[in-house]
Amino acid sequence: MKIATSFLAALLFTSALGALNNAKADDGVVLKQEDTAGSYCHEKFPAMSGSSLAGNEPELNPTGDVIDFYGPCGEKPTGNDQVESQRIANFHHYVDSFYANQ
Repeated sequence: MKIATSFLAALLFTSALGALNNAKADDGVVLKQEDTAGSYCHEKFPAMSGSSLAGNEPELNPTGDVIDFYGPCGEKPTGNDQVESQRIANFHHYVDSFYANQ
């Protein structure tokens, strides 16, 4: 009886984690941990694809790099702040690779 109860509890826990993970994946956020209620969060989400950063509608690249963000809980993975910082990082990467090949 103890084995059946343990198995049922494990199954319930696993399905709850799966449902929570699917709910978080809708906006692209892989991890969201709220440190202080309503204040700062630790989030991880996919970086935007380099080609979409040039346009007005950037898209997340689920197979690329992961952004490790610590800041306000309302941050959006494709928000203006993220677009600007990733454009700058993409530019620096391009410049560094250009000079490395000289």
